Amino acid sequence: MATIAFNALILDASLRQSLVTVRALGRRGISVAAVESFNKGPAFSSRWCQQGFVCPAYEGSAAYLAHLEQLLRHIDARVLIPSADGTIALLLQYRTRLEQRVRIALANEPALTIALNKERTLAVAKGLGLNVPRSLVVETVSEVPVALKEVGLPAVVKPTESWLWNEQHGSRVNAQAVSTPDEARRAVAKLTHFGGVALFQPLLSGRREAVSFLYANGEMYARFAQWAKRTRPQLGGESVLRQSIAVPLDIGEQAERLVREIDLQGYSEVEFRRDSAGVPYLMEINPRLSASVEIAVRSGVDFPYLLYQWASGGAIDKVEGYRIGGWMRYLAGDLMTTIAALKQRGRPEVTPPLQAVLGFALSFCRPMGYDYVDWKDPLPAVKATTDFLRSSLRAVMNGKLSRLCEKSS
Repeated sequence: MATIAFNALILDASLRQSLVTVRALGRRGISVAAVESFNKGPAFSSRWCQQGFVCPAYEGSAAYLAHLEQLLRHIDARVLIPSADGTIALLLQYRTRLEQRVRIALANEPALTIALNKERTLAVAKGLGLNVPRSLVVETVSEVPVALKEVGLPAVVKPTESWLWNEQHGSRVNAQAVSTPDEARRAVAKLTHFGGVALFQPLLSGRREAVSFLYANGEMYARFAQWAKRTRPQLGGESVLRQSIAVPLDIGEQAERLVREIDLQGYSEVEFRRDSAGVPYLMEINPRLSASVEIAVRSGVDFPYLLYQWASGGAIDKVEGYRIGGWMRYLAGDLMTTIAALKQRGRPEVTPPLQAVLGFALSFCRPMGYDYVDWKDPLPAVKATTDFLRSSLRAVMNGKLSRLCEKSS
């Protein structure tokens, strides 16, 4: 059988950033194929996706690895670009073996070991003099009373790593706000059940900002900043309404020092949360293309293309500036966030119901771009909308709408 050649193989095709990557590379004449587990993601529908491959296994599983290796034996791919936590965790375990066939668009292992672990990231940041939230490591439920005494309530319980292995399976875990001792114990029990370690931190309710970089060989090739007006879930989840901003002097300088210290090459997004006084505190680093990356692309910073240039070993374009003030919205996620605010009213991290509904409605009056929507490439938006309506109807019929609202992509 003849070998099929592609410049880039995009994994996790159901994710928004994967569609953005397919479009960004395809527009530049780079041949692109995509892979997704069990179903055809929106990226498969893009006019620039030359071929889509469905993998009959979950991300992060041994079966997924076997399918990927088989696929790489039958196609000639230059660069592999992953975005999901589970996929990245799997690639890191078998990186040496896979890189005999394809270049993987991820930083080196020492840098990723720090960036993927919040405890290690915060330790490096603290050593550099960055503001980090007061954090207490909790390994068992029995340690919760001490954490409550030290940190107080409301608090945030978050995993040190977003992807945890449990015997032969893996699972993505998220941060959770807790306002009672019982909630704190349940949150810690859930994380430790998967073999993880929890970080106990005070709840910061200020503005969430992020700075993204393309860094390689000691040089910054691009910088971009945004702030998230709304996220899903509302505490530290994916951005559903965001705006491009000039890189703030305080967090921009801190984030760049951190990336250089870790030597985190390739793409990274460094997230901060401000307190009520406006002081920024480091939250985490995402060493992969983030779900919100489309606003950077539309503002003039084509991170997927820059990442491809870096991973392929070629020259990297340098981006000196970008447009600020633009808005992007993930409409389905914003709708789910609004419904969740109605169902979870009164919680410290949740927007009051009236404010949430008004904010959702008034956002239609503001000029902005919408995730998935591209008039030159309309089919992915049709696919995403159809999938959302189908899953919503199924959830309503099964009486599980609240679970759908709380689930993060």
